[in-house]
Amino acid sequence: MSAPSDVDAGAPAAAAWHYDGRSALRRQVRLIVEGDGFRLDEDGRAGPWLAFAQLTPADGDGDARTFGLQGQPGWRIGFIGPVPAEIAVRLPRARRYGGWVDRFGLWRAAAAFAVLAAVAVALVLQTPALVARMVPASLERRLGEVMVGDFGRKGCVEPVGIAALAKLANRIDPDDPNLEVHVVKLPMVNAVTLPGGRIVIFDGLLQAARSPDEVAGVIGHEIGHVRGRDVMESLLRQLGLSVLLGGMEGHVGGYTNALLATAYSRGAEARADGYAIRLLADARVSPLPTAAFFDRLAKGNASGERMFAYIANHPLSADRAARFRRSAAGDAHYVPAIDTAEWMALRGICAGETDKMEWRF
Repeated sequence: MSAPSDVDAGAPAAAAWHYDGRSALRRQVRLIVEGDGFRLDEDGRAGPWLAFAQLTPADGDGDARTFGLQGQPGWRIGFIGPVPAEIAVRLPRARRYGGWVDRFGLWRAAAAFAVLAAVAVALVLQTPALVARMVPASLERRLGEVMVGDFGRKGCVEPVGIAALAKLANRIDPDDPNLEVHVVKLPMVNAVTLPGGRIVIFDGLLQAARSPDEVAGVIGHEIGHVRGRDVMESLLRQLGLSVLLGGMEGHVGGYTNALLATAYSRGAEARADGYAIRLLADARVSPLPTAAFFDRLAKGNASGERMFAYIANHPLSADRAARFRRSAAGDAHYVPAIDTAEWMALRGICAGETDKMEWRF
């Protein structure tokens, strides 16, 4: 709107102080309304016409009657005394400190933020599990193949031991032709599941076990992690999408170490235990040796330093051992997972030379 040419003597007016932004002089003026704008009159001299829409609340002054001017740093005007109603309705409203929080209420706003934060945390926690189940099986298997190289020339290849291991794995899970179980010549009591259904048992675990049924329970537990896609979830939780984006480029040196150093969640362990119990029952292998094995691990009363490796990424408790013990059926006719000769062959699987791992029996 264009500025009026003459000042209306009967127009609404109010006393004010004013800084023009060019000097530090505080001026006494009268604000005189002209249409959608105003002029500042100083000692009978009217200044340039300005639009009310150009005014901005001067929040830093702490006074709702103080305003600045858009595009004019240092320009200020402040009303002296009450602002006439005819002028007040034309002025921009001061922004309240806290904005919508003040209007909504502090405690209500805090509760809303708490709910949003809880939802965000839940989404973050669930994202790895959701993404893990969306990863194509072919991609997961490829990632597992690349990670196999982290074990170097440690794969145990004693023929009779390989045959015994194949029989044991087939006894526990005869329905999955893609399942791959191997032994590496490392002294730690441990087992690890790689992406794509590859289960690696350390020779130290075979030497610590007292029967093939104990090893059968461990293999069943690791198969439970395979079925639950727990391995991919663990990698995604620790390393994010770099697992998928970088895995195919060979940047996997730390991936296996991450699996060995990180424990699964209690929920994942419980699900894997339940799966192992079902596999043992279907195979008619007693769960009592597995319970005894877990008891020894939890107590740490044998080969303590070596046995800690399994505890590090498979959190143990008396409750878990008790769960296997309770699953035993008193009237069940259990059969050893493999016979004594095969068990001795399996324990000697690393007695000969080792070679790069061949993941097929």
